[in-house]
Amino acid sequence: MRTRTPVNVIVVIGAGSIGQAIARRVSAGKLIVLADLRQENAVAAAQTLRDAGFNVTTATVDVASRDSVQGLVRTATALGEVSGVIHAAGVSPSQASPETILKVDLYGTALVLEEMGHVIAPGGAGVVIASQSGHRLPPLTTEQNAALATTPVEELLKLPMLQPSQVKDSLHAYQLSKRGNSLRVMAEAVRWGKRGARVNTISPGIIITPLANDELSGPRGAGYRRMIELCPAGRAGTPDEVGSVGALLMGADGAFITGSDFLMDGGVTAAYWFGDLAPK
Repeated sequence: MRTRTPVNVIVVIGAGSIGQAIARRVSAGKLIVLADLRQENAVAAAQTLRDAGFNVTTATVDVASRDSVQGLVRTATALGEVSGVIHAAGVSPSQASPETILKVDLYGTALVLEEMGHVIAPGGAGVVIASQSGHRLPPLTTEQNAALATTPVEELLKLPMLQPSQVKDSLHAYQLSKRGNSLRVMAEAVRWGKRGARVNTISPGIIITPLANDELSGPRGAGYRRMIELCPAGRAGTPDEVGSVGALLMGADGAFITGSDFLMDGGVTAAYWFGDLAPK
């Protein structure tokens, strides 16, 4: 008689193209719990994955709400062992106010890392989608780095550096949030490591997704098109390319990688600091 093995659950937060691309590479034979703020987004993405042969269930989650994230954790753990977490939810500078960006992208990510870190299975792995924008923020002080990395989640948005008098536009809020994501993951990697699990960030550049198309057609569109034209790669990226890096970080070949941030932006950041995209 065949022995039943525990169900391996991959939690995907954010039903967009990047989360799906990573899930496709790491979820064969596992159960995907696909969660999004909007149920209709989760349902549509789940059907696409089911049509490709994956086992998927859906949930709704507001990453800016502890009760909501805890509810997602309960849903996932009731179904099996959480062996993977793909956190790809967020809002962009053209979509939200500075306050909302800090709440969703910074606080929400810290909250997900904390709550999922309580239940991630030994041998499990997580990936957080950050952004190239975090690499264009000028250096922070050692104290500011530590504050973003280790301040208790419920105190995070009270930091002086994050107050409206210091963060006056959405792009600055986004850059701070994404720098904060990579710093937070470094700190959380220590805690996840005590459970025998790993976690890393990927900082993509311009990846052609609906969110990126919003940016390209938004008030910063000319700047984004200039990045694509002048970066060393000379093009935007694809979700599948991010998926390949995610598969490395979550799989056996990435077993020695944790607490790291992988910048994959076609060289935009390199050109920003040392090339044709450098500020005049």
